[in-house]
Amino acid sequence: MNKSIYTLAGTFVLLLTLAVVSVSSSNNGNPAKDWSLNATAIEACSCPMFCQCYFDTQPAAHSHSHGEAEHFCRFNMAWKVNEGHYGDTRLDGALFWIAGDLGHGWADGTLDWAVVHFDPSVTEAQREGIVNALGPLFPGNWSSFGILDDKQIEWQASDERAVALLDNGSAGEMRLQHPPTAMTETPMVLSNLQYWGAPRNDGFVLMPNEVQSYHLGEKAFEFSGTNGFMITVDINSGDVSE
Repeated sequence: MNKSIYTLAGTFVLLLTLAVVSVSSSNNGNPAKDWSLNATAIEACSCPMFCQCYFDTQPAAHSHSHGEAEHFCRFNMAWKVNEGHYGDTRLDGALFWIAGDLGHGWADGTLDWAVVHFDPSVTEAQREGIVNALGPLFPGNWSSFGILDDKQIEWQASDERAVALLDNGSAGEMRLQHPPTAMTETPMVLSNLQYWGAPRNDGFVLMPNEVQSYHLGEKAFEFSGTNGFMITVDINSGDVSE
């Protein structure tokens, strides 16, 4: 049975950091910390509106000048934590950015690459809590997934526009707009659709992008007029199977 990336069965290690944290806690005899995360993402990708990755095991095809087609889903996510905790540490207000590519397909459970940048204001304790939540939130066998250097993150959203900038836009940028095909000025929301490993979300607020880009490293990319949305998800340690 075909499954989208957001309903892949199985449990995989997301970050080496998660394994390090887990082993460290076990060795010290410390019990696992209780945690919760309610966060909102400004998100965009290279797929046409709306991203077919939610319904298939392969992203949209992109044609090259020589006529061949390549499948990929290159994405940016700018996250703002609304409320949450990791043990006694509050996560409220923390900002982090994830950029990456789902790859050509994931029928075997394998994804391509992703990187995380934290805003410099995020404390070490908050980072540990957020990383701890990323595994259950984004399950997958990533070929490459790492935490890179801090970058300032700007995050602004309304019913009309959503803008996220990484290092003032020099490292990454997303500019989303209310769909011109909407019948009213109220948000256009797609509901009752699973988002990755989150057991709860408030719906996909559809907002195609004017631009979405990531400018760092050899895998930099930029697209315009493709998929974009906002979403608020909720997940906690009680949702995660032992």
